Amino acid sequence: MTLAARLGIAALLGCTALVPAARAQTTVDALGGFTVTATPAAVSDYLFRGISQTRGRPAAQLTLDIEHSSGIYIGGFVSNVAWPTSTPEVNIRQEVDFLAGYRFTLADTKFDAGFVYYTYPGYRIAPGGFEWSWYAFALRASREFGPFKLLGSAFYSPNFNYRSGDALYVEGGFDLAAGDSGVTLSARAGYQWVERNPRWGAPDYAVFSVSASREIAFGVIGAVTFSHTTLDRADCFGGAKICGTRVVASLSRPF
Repeated sequence: MTLAARLGIAALLGCTALVPAARAQTTVDALGGFTVTATPAAVSDYLFRGISQTRGRPAAQLTLDIEHSSGIYIGGFVSNVAWPTSTPEVNIRQEVDFLAGYRFTLADTKFDAGFVYYTYPGYRIAPGGFEWSWYAFALRASREFGPFKLLGSAFYSPNFNYRSGDALYVEGGFDLAAGDSGVTLSARAGYQWVERNPRWGAPDYAVFSVSASREIAFGVIGAVTFSHTTLDRADCFGGAKICGTRVVASLSRPF
């Protein structure tokens, strides 16, 4: 499939909408209409596009979002990681991402056009190796129909992780508030294309997930997610145990 065709699919899925889970917000009027949201979380396994970043181990994470009333925002995300390819010489132990973009509403659909820079502070490039940090342009959108939310997103990188060339990830799905139970049911389906698969370490693949989340007490949200990728172990970064089917539990508390 050509890159133009992939971007066409991305645009279509982007218009089907992606919306984050409900979150607490603090509006700082003294600073001119800024809304600040901080969300610490603990997860039993850190999955990124269906692939474990911690080799099945727990992770502590923090997401920060600062949005102006104009729709312009900046933010960040931090987490511990433990990649199978992270040898003592490379020493990748943490991920720090930077986000920026613009959110707006058009024809009852919420859009988010942004930029994400994925970095891994403290690591060293092995002799003959490649830069691990990379960036992507993102398009998200959301549309609500009562308790039902239709979701979609697209991320394009001109030079993906490990300098593997053009890459495109698209995802669609929905969230459904299950009556008065307080439970939100979610489903997602995504696909990852990478230009130079051998350098990256795996072929193109699909990822599917279903989850249920609910506020437990005092604003703490618990969730359980079942995730599956179409990568078998033989295709998964030289036989690493980080693909396939995984079940993840998480606790988060937005402020």
